[in-house]
Amino acid sequence: MPGELVLRQLAILLKPDRTYVPRKNLASRRWHVLTNRGDFEILTTGCKWLDTRERRGGASAIDLAMHLLGVSFVEAVKRLAQEPTAEHFSLQARPLE
Repeated sequence: MPGELVLRQLAILLKPDRTYVPRKNLASRRWHVLTNRGDFEILTTGCKWLDTRERRGGASAIDLAMHLLGVSFVEAVKRLAQEPTAEHFSLQARPLE
C-alpha cells in the first residue's frame, strides 16, 4: 500500500507540503501529519517513507503505521485492515491549517 494511502487512512489531519520540490524522485511528496501520537513531517515515495524530523524510515505500510501510531506489528495490521471511510480518501475532508 502506498505511503500516501496509509497517511490518509491513519491521520487525524493531513496536509501536503505544496512548497516541497523533490530532488531525486519526482514522485516524492512531503506531508504534514497529525495523529494521536503527535505531529510528523513525512516524505513518501510509493511504499517508502521517511520521518524527516526523527530521521527514521521504512518500506512498508505496516512500518509506517507502527511509527505513526506507536503500536505493535499486530495492532498496525489490524488498523490497516479496517475498512477506510470515504473521508480517508479526501484531503479536503480534513485539512491541516
